[in-house]
Amino acid sequence: MTDPDLTGLTAARLVEGYRKGEFSPEEATRAVLERAERIQPEVNAFVRLLPEQALAQARESTDRWRRGEPRGLVDGVPTTVKDIILLRGAPTLRGSKTVSEQGGWAEDAPSVARLREHGAVFVGKTTTPEFGWKGVTDSPLSGVTRNPHDPARTAGGSSGGAAAAVALGAGPLALGTDGGGSVRIPAAFCGIFALKPTYGRVPLYPASAFGTLAHVGPMTRDAADAALLLDVIGTPDSRDWSALGPAPASFSAGLAGGVRGLRVAYSPTLGGQVAVRPAVAAAVRRGVERLAELGAYVTEADPDFADPVDAFHTLWFSGAARVTSQLGPRQRESLDPGLKEVRAAGTRYSALDYLAAVDVRMELGRRMGRFHESYDLLVTPTLPITAFEAGAEVPKGSGHRRWTGWTPFTYPFNMTQQPAATLPVGTDADGLPIGLQLVAARHRDDVVLRAAHALYEAGVSGAGN
Repeated sequence: MTDPDLTGLTAARLVEGYRKGEFSPEEATRAVLERAERIQPEVNAFVRLLPEQALAQARESTDRWRRGEPRGLVDGVPTTVKDIILLRGAPTLRGSKTVSEQGGWAEDAPSVARLREHGAVFVGKTTTPEFGWKGVTDSPLSGVTRNPHDPARTAGGSSGGAAAAVALGAGPLALGTDGGGSVRIPAAFCGIFALKPTYGRVPLYPASAFGTLAHVGPMTRDAADAALLLDVIGTPDSRDWSALGPAPASFSAGLAGGVRGLRVAYSPTLGGQVAVRPAVAAAVRRGVERLAELGAYVTEADPDFADPVDAFHTLWFSGAARVTSQLGPRQRESLDPGLKEVRAAGTRYSALDYLAAVDVRMELGRRMGRFHESYDLLVTPTLPITAFEAGAEVPKGSGHRRWTGWTPFTYPFNMTQQPAATLPVGTDADGLPIGLQLVAARHRDDVVLRAAHALYEAGVSGAGN
């Protein structure tokens, strides 16, 4: 097996190959690092590669596998970490020139710590917009991250570097963050799988300035790898007071259940609130029809809520104000111009405004809780469009002011803290990926993963390629 073949394998297949002695973690890591260096000039997926550290970790993993003593579930698997998440020994600059590289960088975030305990190999930090504030990935620090399918287009964001890396074989496992769609948006644009777990399933430290909108989630080649990764990172950590207790069962073990008998609500436009491009609507409908063929009970039904964008803006813009509150006037001048605008808006909200937005959020959560008494899954398009021009916050000529204008299917489910995943279900006429979103009740990450896995197993167009 040649090195390029190794970059196309899932994490589960790599672990199987290590176990059988077909290839080693060191060989896989060298292949991934070479791929990362090759793609970097065109797509700009990484803010920092860590070849020396990664190869040292891979050699240690190779020795463990040769002794038949792997450390954990992902021992030797090349993994990337979004540059919002702490990784011991590497600066976490958060896409901002205002963050100094100086310092010990001596602590892992909870998700990284769990991966390290399981023997993962960390190959690099992936790009993010400044402080993860928007749904595309460009920043004053690292420039523009581009789409693997067309470098003239955006990879999406804010975990755009992570999505591009996975799509192009620069590591099968990636950690991203999602405060309004930030793993699902780039995954949909780049044609990979991503899961925003139930809030608290993956502990987060340091706490996000965007509060309990922010989740850490897996970004992978398929649902099986995401379940494997969630089994590793979805465990409690004392540094996060809002973390959930241990998962009731292995997510990987629960994949085989299929969708037969699941009650699925298909909402193509969230009650007519969203204009969806015909190619997107057709691909998502085909995915829904496949669920019905697999035995799910599918009904076209909409959750009963109005677009909560104004409340989301209050929460999100307040977070932007908070994350930049310690900066001096000169540092603020160096910020992304869009971030400066939303930061200024955030400073104008009162505590009463913020609490009113929390009320909207709580009511939305109540409505979705009632909705899921009738339906196990909600299916929507992940996004109403495919990837647009790189370097822009909104599509040219769209009339949208902010990134939330073209992401109406994603941010509501950050407000409700529900698990939501995206998987590719085809491409448009330009060859750009289209994503289907699966949403379940809080704490039912297993249902989302099981349904996604069933679609991959059934060979839904665009899935598993």
